[in-house]
Amino acid sequence: MADRVVLCIGTKKGLFVAESAKSRRTFSLRGPFGPGVAVYSALIDTRGTPRLYASSCNPFFGMKLLVSKDLGRKFKETKSAPTFPEGDGRAVANFWSLEPGNGKKEIWCGVEPAALFHSGDGGETWDMVPGISNHPHARQWQPGNGGLCLHTIVRSGNRMHLGISTGGHYLSEDGGQSFVPANTGVGAGFTPDPYPEFGQCVHKIVAPAAAPGRMYMQNHGGWAEWDGPGGRRPEIGVLRSDDYGHTWRSIAKGLPSDFGFPIAVHPHDPDTVYVVPLEPMTRTCPDGKPAVWRSENGGASWGRLAKGFPKRDSYFTVQRDALSVDELKTPALYLGTTTGQLWIGREGGEAWDCLFDSLPPIHCVKVAVA
Repeated sequence: MADRVVLCIGTKKGLFVAESAKSRRTFSLRGPFGPGVAVYSALIDTRGTPRLYASSCNPFFGMKLLVSKDLGRKFKETKSAPTFPEGDGRAVANFWSLEPGNGKKEIWCGVEPAALFHSGDGGETWDMVPGISNHPHARQWQPGNGGLCLHTIVRSGNRMHLGISTGGHYLSEDGGQSFVPANTGVGAGFTPDPYPEFGQCVHKIVAPAAAPGRMYMQNHGGWAEWDGPGGRRPEIGVLRSDDYGHTWRSIAKGLPSDFGFPIAVHPHDPDTVYVVPLEPMTRTCPDGKPAVWRSENGGASWGRLAKGFPKRDSYFTVQRDALSVDELKTPALYLGTTTGQLWIGREGGEAWDCLFDSLPPIHCVKVAVA
């Protein structure tokens, strides 16, 4: 019986696991696992016996994937980890995304430099997915500030959506055999052509299960006031698609900034979506006043959620995978900062409390009821 709320918290110094009863009154903390090594991706796989996965990418001792079969009380290394074929010329520098597949032990992994890997046995062995890893565009992608990373994998049936920085959004409709760029309406304000076929710096993509075809994207925005050729450019940072990602439109109007990294969607209401606006140059909350912004009408309007956060002089940075939502009847949000605080937003983000305030810088937060 799934009766525990479990958090995987990937930090600069290893993985921490937090656990609570469904009441979420208090959380216990254990770890770090893989101490001293940065963790940018984690997965809580609740299919069958729950398994926790976490990356452990050490530049000196190699790329490893950790797995736990007891809700994060102990971890061991899988038999192997994603690696490029001999003679490919690329070397894996980081694991950025982990996503369960259709099969009971099937897992997908996005890496840096941007490529996709597949495992059919719970991460023990891996194969590179050539349809995107060797895509004709692959050698033209360029790294963003965080590297050339395949950071988002969204799956539904035979459709697979990938977010690549800076490559853009790629779509497969044949189970990952082939991929096409699907960036109509997605801007890239740092390029001469603000709407290229590919090359956008997509930051994160989410899709509500309750509304097939609906998708939300946090793109690299912050260019609305850019005074270059052609004058003011549109707000291109927060976007919505209603046709499975084939076309996108801006829903950023009303936000203090269209720049940010994470985006999350309510587990039961596809019209409720959350973003964390940041100032584009400093990557911190506007004016030092942290807040999560919520739309309850699919992006038509936005409201500020800040109760419990510091009211001033708190320059949070929240990375692309550091915002997560649980799936309880009245969900809570979980937000990690690069200054080491883990926050819980109770009642769907109405009120915020700091669960842990002195962790290492947080890269990712994943939650599940297990």
